[in-house]
Amino acid sequence: MNRLQIIIAPHLLKWVSLLRANTNFTPSQSNLYGYGSHRLAHKVRLYGTESSIDSKKGVGFGGSGKKGRIVRAQAQSALVEYFHLTRSFRIMDAENMSKNSPEFFNRLMKRVVIDDDSKIKHAVTRFLRYHPVNEFEPFFESIGLQHSEYVEYLPRNLIFLSDDELLLENYYVLCNYGIERNRIGKIFKEANEVFQYDYSSLQTKLRSFENLGLRQSLVAKIVAVSPHLLRGNVDEFVEFLEMLNKVEIDHEWLLENIREDDSYNWKSMLQLMRLLCKLGWSEKQVGELFKQHPDLMLECSGRITFDLIGLLLKFGASKSDLRSLFLRFPPIPVLKFTQNLLNSYIFLSGIDMTALDIGKIVRSHPSLLGSIELKKVKSILSLLCCGKNRLCQVVNDDPFTLEAWVLGKRVEPLETEKRAVKIMALKTEFLISLGFKENSKDMEKAIRMLRGRGVELQERFDCLVNNGLNREQAIKMVRISPQILNQTRDVIEMKIQLFFDELGYQASDLLMHPKILSYTIERVKFRLLMYRWLKDQGAVRHGLALSTLLATSDEEFIRTYVAPHAKGLQFWESLNKKHIKK
Repeated sequence: MNRLQIIIAPHLLKWVSLLRANTNFTPSQSNLYGYGSHRLAHKVRLYGTESSIDSKKGVGFGGSGKKGRIVRAQAQSALVEYFHLTRSFRIMDAENMSKNSPEFFNRLMKRVVIDDDSKIKHAVTRFLRYHPVNEFEPFFESIGLQHSEYVEYLPRNLIFLSDDELLLENYYVLCNYGIERNRIGKIFKEANEVFQYDYSSLQTKLRSFENLGLRQSLVAKIVAVSPHLLRGNVDEFVEFLEMLNKVEIDHEWLLENIREDDSYNWKSMLQLMRLLCKLGWSEKQVGELFKQHPDLMLECSGRITFDLIGLLLKFGASKSDLRSLFLRFPPIPVLKFTQNLLNSYIFLSGIDMTALDIGKIVRSHPSLLGSIELKKVKSILSLLCCGKNRLCQVVNDDPFTLEAWVLGKRVEPLETEKRAVKIMALKTEFLISLGFKENSKDMEKAIRMLRGRGVELQERFDCLVNNGLNREQAIKMVRISPQILNQTRDVIEMKIQLFFDELGYQASDLLMHPKILSYTIERVKFRLLMYRWLKDQGAVRHGLALSTLLATSDEEFIRTYVAPHAKGLQFWESLNKKHIKK
């Protein structure tokens, strides 16, 4: 590694580790946080099922069946009536606290003794009549807080919400303003003092945002994602709005693109707009850029875009290079683009390309490198049948060659014309010796699927003949599944011996499903041993086709054949344990 690579690599290591941490990311669910901000991953909770609840008769409140749903509905109905009729909560609040607080509900039901399934509602009503509950628990949980998050806020000497008038007053101010109840928990967690504001103080603060020219619906959304604004210190937010106005982005853009599951750092986004202006962009150009690609600003509050710019600068990109990239930025999320760019750097470094050449390609083709997901270096070298030096030469000659090496795309071997002609001639000669007709569709298919030189293919074919098959049988198998010759002789021999000697199958069985030699030894062994055991148990019919047993996914095989038998999973696990011990 030369000096420039030594300089670049350590700085990229952190980016690589962070951006590669989660390959199935989306812009709104990234693992990187905006500069100075704390992202909160609020998940939408679905409360259709819960764990079983103990009772005198072991009644399950969390069953997913019809009976379980009816039982739970009756118990929740009793709780709703208690909160609404006995405790005088608004019906909407009573339902919210009863149906969106599963942990509290389960704890409560464990204390209720139920003698008769048909009298569940009566039992719960009777229990609540003599055992008032701590109303702060279902309240906090229903607004989106988990038990570990709200336990420290539980009052020591209060159990009725009505005793904390300021808490309820400010809660209703937020609800009436248009903030969803399950979003209020985030406000409570990040700006707890808001709920102790004097009467009308919170309402006044909310109205002050409207005085900045914001619609009520937008204010509600902004407060939900940035609760700290309710504590004061709104100067940076005001500057952000002023800058938005300068770059000709209206407030509707914010309303359409802000995600309530995210948190935002307004200062970071303000700095990003100012940086682009310093790079030579006009304010109008900055605005047009963010209108076309909102995630450049909003993903992690612009931090990913900052990192992308910093990464390109490390490779020597100029202001004009950056402007050129962003003016024609591809229609993919900036986080995905940055990860692709880093992976492309790793690929180029992995083929031992010099840092100077890497820098040249990154500077001249950043859009290309950020738009493609390359295969691994090892896979490309194998598929192209060439060395790293040859690969470097090809990429340097035409960087767009990389587009042919992306995930999910068939890669053709990279061969010189003379060598390619020779290899093709040897493959053709081998296939003709097996009875293939020259220029036929069968031969074209076999040539596309076969990997290796003619001599290697002949040796692998001979291995079939020398291990229990005659020539005609081997030819028939190759015609059906040419890819079985892409394995080494040792692997082919091991699989045939397993099939014939250990599992006791005949050549006729293999001829009916030659693709069996393409599956891993473990897959074939485990499934056929499992099938033999199930036949002995009388759990499956005899004569199932091998293709039926082997072609399905592991999940489907277990669900269809293993799980239905009472001891099926136990035997399946024992097969796996024996393999691990070996």
